[in-house]
Amino acid sequence: MARPSNEQRMNDVHQEALAEFDKIQTALRDERLQCLQDRRFYSIAGAQWEGPLFYQYENKPRLEVNKIALAVQRIFSEYRNNRISVNFISKDGSKRRDLADICDKLYRADEQDSCAEEAYDNAFEEGVAGGFGAWRLRAEYEDDEDPDNEYQRIRIEPIFDADSSVFFDLNAKRQDKSDARHCFVLTSMTRASYIREWKDDPASWPKIIHQSEFDWQTPDVVYVAEFYRKEHVRETLHIFEAIDGSEEKYLDSELDDDTRAALEAVGTVEVRQRKIKRDRVRKYIMSGGKVLEDCGYIAGKCIPVIPFYGKRWFIDNIERCSGHVRTAKDAQRLKNMQLSKLAEISALSSIEKPILTPEQVAGHQVMWSEDNIKNYPYLLINPITGPDGNMQVGGPVAYTKSASVPPALAGLLQITEQDIRDLLGNQEQGDKIVANVSGSAIEAVQQRLDMQSYIYISNMSKAIRRCGEVWLSMAKDLYIEPRRKMKGVGLQNEVEGVELMKPMMGEAGEIEYEADLSTAHFDVAVDVGPSFRSQRESIVRSLTNLVAITQDPQTQAVLQAMIVMNMEGEGIADAREYFRKKLVEIGVLKPNEEDIAAAQQAAQNAQPDPNAVFIEAAAKKATAEATRAEADAIKTLADTELIKAKTVETLDRLQLDADQQMIDVVQSIGQQARPVQ
Repeated sequence: MARPSNEQRMNDVHQEALAEFDKIQTALRDERLQCLQDRRFYSIAGAQWEGPLFYQYENKPRLEVNKIALAVQRIFSEYRNNRISVNFISKDGSKRRDLADICDKLYRADEQDSCAEEAYDNAFEEGVAGGFGAWRLRAEYEDDEDPDNEYQRIRIEPIFDADSSVFFDLNAKRQDKSDARHCFVLTSMTRASYIREWKDDPASWPKIIHQSEFDWQTPDVVYVAEFYRKEHVRETLHIFEAIDGSEEKYLDSELDDDTRAALEAVGTVEVRQRKIKRDRVRKYIMSGGKVLEDCGYIAGKCIPVIPFYGKRWFIDNIERCSGHVRTAKDAQRLKNMQLSKLAEISALSSIEKPILTPEQVAGHQVMWSEDNIKNYPYLLINPITGPDGNMQVGGPVAYTKSASVPPALAGLLQITEQDIRDLLGNQEQGDKIVANVSGSAIEAVQQRLDMQSYIYISNMSKAIRRCGEVWLSMAKDLYIEPRRKMKGVGLQNEVEGVELMKPMMGEAGEIEYEADLSTAHFDVAVDVGPSFRSQRESIVRSLTNLVAITQDPQTQAVLQAMIVMNMEGEGIADAREYFRKKLVEIGVLKPNEEDIAAAQQAAQNAQPDPNAVFIEAAAKKATAEATRAEADAIKTLADTELIKAKTVETLDRLQLDADQQMIDVVQSIGQQARPVQ
């Protein structure tokens, strides 16, 4: 059977994606539409009257006193006041801290270069308001204008209107969607931009989740879908044996000509191969009519789309989510209705107006109509003709009554206000702190306010952790060029240089590579506490208290330096760097590469102190004299031992001679005493 053509294969992929997207969007439409309505409710002027309520109050005042926007803004500000970042840690607690630190620095550099804060902020605000937000990671060339620069960097980008543009497959149950097999991301383009980029007739991707009832004008856009599909790919694993007998393993995607040549240069030979399966993610760009581009397999093995949920449940096998707005919408509507009714009542005249007959005001209509403007000192009316035909002077027939506020409306206003406080969190509790209370009491009150937003920060930490996992998966494929120099960012936002795959000599004499991210297997942790305001102020307070009770001058100096390092303010960066170097000099902080290089340079450039030179020369002279005296003493001892040895030898020889003489005498006496035969 002949294999299908590429055009036929792309058509099959497009039809499969359309059918799958229709199932997902249909299942999630109602939930995601509520998320979109919640975001409009708190952020768009007039949107709180969308729906049947709009027509009920069509010819009446429609006022908005947006209490919900303040509550959402407070939670958003608490998050922005204390960012969440990732920390790579070893899976087994082994000695990979240096490589983990390099990953931390590269991740922070990618965040900084791609303005990741915008992506995080957009996702967090959409999740807190509507219930769902998202961002994505993408690999792009470091310098698009340099044809010789093949290096790529990871960028973190926002996804706008995620509740109506990001959809994972229905079988993905985990909150971070690490178990998803495919994902759709919809992007809007104007028709002119679509034609200019794709040279094709606009065919919008089918998007049915939208709400534009209160928008006076909406742009004419075309939707394009990015389709990510995770596939099982069979690859060849090449196993090499080094000269010391150890084995090294490389996949087809990792083994290029340069790597193979480097292995052969050190005597490493390929001994066997085997087929393995691994997950790879393929990306397509589609319109409603066809596949616009097959982007091939992307870096890493994870779908690079990070979801964030405000609150999330699975009920009746449907994923449901909401934010801080939904439960307070009815109370907010009721508040608006009551205030609008009060405005309508107060708009009616509060002055009692006389009711006259036409005969009384005939000819004086202008005076009566202009009285509220010109404030005449008196008004005229005509006399009335009585039943008997005579002229009679009479006053107004009656007077109008001022509109009164219904008692039920006044009571309902108080109840509604309390309900809104209960649902959104009583922000006025922080104002109840009186003077002369301890800092602990203030922190306790603030902590109660922070706990109202804890679930959102906690869920954001899960999303940030997943972002770190996806980034590491991509970095292991992208950041593997030997001797590549990259920018890293330290904990204090200091810029450092990182050199990848730098060869070095191992402990056993073998060649190892420093900063080899292809061997980076780390867990991702985030630092999240129960309070989400800035922790620096709390740290400064704690360190200040420690300084007051510490007696050791050196410890006080360390604590004071740490206080300055945790302070924020314009122009304090140089002071923080000064005290950081002080802490490095006394061994409190670990020096970085710049500190080590600066210390070496200072040592080379330092002029010798004459006193130090004199003392060093005197010390060398004293050492030489001591060494000479020691040598003389050793020689004297050796001569003494030699004399002793010679003396012993002489005594031994004398003893031997005496023994021999004695033997000779005994033999002579024996011969004389023997009888003659």
